Amino acid sequence: MLRNASKTAKIRPIGTSVSSRRCFSQGTYSRTQGSASGSRVAVASTAVVVTAAALYFSKSQPVHNDAPKSTDVRSKKADDEGPAVTFVDDESLNSMVWGSNKTHVLLPSEQTPESVKVPVNAEWLKDVALRDLALHERHAACVDAKGDLYQWGDGFFGEGASSSSERKPLLTLRGKNIVKIQVTPSRVFALSASGRIYTLASEQAKQQLATGAQTPASTPWWGTGWLWDEEQTVDFAEIKSDGNLKRGETFISIATGNDHLLALTSTGRAFAHPINLNANAYGQLGFRKVDIPDHSPIHIGVHPPGHIRIPLELIPKSIEDPYAKSTPAIRRASSSSEEKSAGSPSPILDDSHIRFSDKLFEVPSLKGIRIDQIAAGGRSSFVKTAEGRVLGWGANEYGQIGLGGNVTLDTITVPTEVVLWKATPQATRSTCLSVAAGGDLTLFSVERKDGTAIPYVDVLSCGNGQWGGLGNALYSNAQGTPLRARAVSGLLEYSESTNNLQPIQPYSISVSPTGHVLLTLDTLSRSGPGAGGRDLLVWGANFEYQLGNGKRGSSATPRNLESLEGDRFMLGKRKAKEVRDLVGKVWKRGVDVEQCAVAGYGNSVVYWRICS
Repeated sequence: MLRNASKTAKIRPIGTSVSSRRCFSQGTYSRTQGSASGSRVAVASTAVVVTAAALYFSKSQPVHNDAPKSTDVRSKKADDEGPAVTFVDDESLNSMVWGSNKTHVLLPSEQTPESVKVPVNAEWLKDVALRDLALHERHAACVDAKGDLYQWGDGFFGEGASSSSERKPLLTLRGKNIVKIQVTPSRVFALSASGRIYTLASEQAKQQLATGAQTPASTPWWGTGWLWDEEQTVDFAEIKSDGNLKRGETFISIATGNDHLLALTSTGRAFAHPINLNANAYGQLGFRKVDIPDHSPIHIGVHPPGHIRIPLELIPKSIEDPYAKSTPAIRRASSSSEEKSAGSPSPILDDSHIRFSDKLFEVPSLKGIRIDQIAAGGRSSFVKTAEGRVLGWGANEYGQIGLGGNVTLDTITVPTEVVLWKATPQATRSTCLSVAAGGDLTLFSVERKDGTAIPYVDVLSCGNGQWGGLGNALYSNAQGTPLRARAVSGLLEYSESTNNLQPIQPYSISVSPTGHVLLTLDTLSRSGPGAGGRDLLVWGANFEYQLGNGKRGSSATPRNLESLEGDRFMLGKRKAKEVRDLVGKVWKRGVDVEQCAVAGYGNSVVYWRICS
């Protein structure tokens, strides 16, 4: 019943170096081979020669115990890349980055390499703890300790910024007490502590306010934004629910795909928001009919914004044209295509503006079901119920919904339960603990119990594993049945509080849209005094050095990220002496912070996050 017990036993304790283990092995070997009399003479002669040589070199060129290894190949690679991570346990907060930096989302300065092969310290995040951080392909955003939103990257600044000082993270939304953010190709969504959801453009040029227009924070006639330091200099909008929420109900979580947004309320209701006209191309909204405000020029200045609304039906591609993938011999035009070809009028809608849609709509089929987690892939959606069941819908070409190999539908338009207990005994009860999705890849953390033995936790994966993102030692481009990821499933450790073995479960999972995974194991909660931290395991695509091992080959098996000295990369948790905001001012002292790993577009970041 000790699943993967041998693997856990091989984990090297913190502070045990490779050289010390080799010395121990060689010493044991010498004592074993010293039984023969002839060998004793050889060993004695060799010892005399070695001792004499050691005395000579010690007097001519002393070598200290703390001297660095000059022949370390990985250290030479780090010197070529720049200031490598030293992993010194000091009082400062150092954030680490590695992978693709072509669009300056890792290191905003212009004089930086396009690729960072090994983890290096990000100086612009020194002694800074964030509330949240999100990476996209050409732009990025973060929330500092004060709750203000910053944006940067080549996609944000465009061609206007040229110097390194102009490319530093720019404050775009302040005074809103933001706690969580999500990014898409064209938008940045921010969730405040009060449960409000705001949206901004991902490009600085599109955030400019029109001449003479009121700032969004001072739209009331009294305009007190300047009094509370909430006067905004950029254009943003608030997204509200379609209909009033219940008394005391607020939004507590958001998740985004490429074209859609999911939101969760404090009472367990799930909402969806169309970002653009492609928001339901694969049924990822869970409904078709929405209404959007009419932004026609004839209504501007005559009616209040959003007063006149346009009904809109977003039909998935598979339903609009069911013969799209048929052979030319049997393919025929669908009814909707015939209507369009007949010249039926359709309104011209601009979905590039942040006010294209200003509402969140509750998913009809999930009414009455209490949800406690939401997750979104690139074109898919997932919710986890309070009972530990998972429902998914949206794109399914690679099996990323996890409905099994027998379901060959490319589009799932209705939330459908994902079966996570296949290939398990009938008496085993499976409960989903969390869901993580990104791009066309999905991971589930599932707890297994049979009522008699020790419970264990499996990490199941499905979807596009072409670059090894499934973690099952295979490079499969489509996997419809969730399979166990190796080296992170069924792990057990001894607990002194319970005097028995307990499962090691993932603390967090970050899935990149480009196919690599960063998984943090919860190896800190039961480790006791003097613990080193949480283990960070990486696998998947590695074409841009996003796995941080200095190589470019992808890995289909989870592996511990190692430091340059060969030690395990551990994510820590501590009480920071002081925490600064992105301006450089001290925000607060004695703050509990922890390291958090985020997988971006071909890159990775480990930053310090404020513990809530």
